[in-house]
Amino acid sequence: MDQEQNPAPVQARASEIRARAGALWRRATAQIIRIPVTARVLLGFLLLAGILMAAHTALPGKDASLRLKVQHGFRTAQFSMWIDGDLAYSGKLIGSPARKFGLLPSSIQGSLSETFPISSGAHQVRVRIVSDDGATQENSIKGDFTRNSQRTLSVNARRNDVSLNWQGSEMPVTESASAGTGWFSRYAGTLLMTIAGSIVSALTGYMIRELPKQIGSRSQ
Repeated sequence: MDQEQNPAPVQARASEIRARAGALWRRATAQIIRIPVTARVLLGFLLLAGILMAAHTALPGKDASLRLKVQHGFRTAQFSMWIDGDLAYSGKLIGSPARKFGLLPSSIQGSLSETFPISSGAHQVRVRIVSDDGATQENSIKGDFTRNSQRTLSVNARRNDVSLNWQGSEMPVTESASAGTGWFSRYAGTLLMTIAGSIVSALTGYMIRELPKQIGSRSQ
């Protein structure tokens, strides 16, 4: 009841808080303006390097690979594959008549082979095939990937069924096979740390050179 009849103390307190916040903001702005432009640019690069390092740490590296091998019996069909719900591949399946004993065509056969970089750990792979007549076949499978290894997923697709199986055992990824996709995950941390260290060194050297000048000018 007293607060409803006397709102002045509350309003005065709010005004005081706003005044203090405004004063702090003006003081911080004035301090930032005093910093030379070169130092501000170096600080900006340092902040960018920190953000890149945080992003690299948060995002998992693609340190394994998934090899896809498809055998199908479609003249034409649309093939799509998702890894953990994210579309990883979409393209056409094209088959041709296979001749029996080199004479008469017996059936339509086709194949597809692709390799995808993937992070180590457990993943779910889902495939969908839509034939030229609109028939849809879909199936999914789970698999575990260890670091620096490759697993082969065999897909056998026919008009009435699509089966998924992991083929053989995990194979170690060779240096040449993983050079294109794993370079960033292996060396990005070292590269970014080098960049951040260079920026810090440059900023430190600049401050050592400029700080005595700033002190001398203020003393004069």
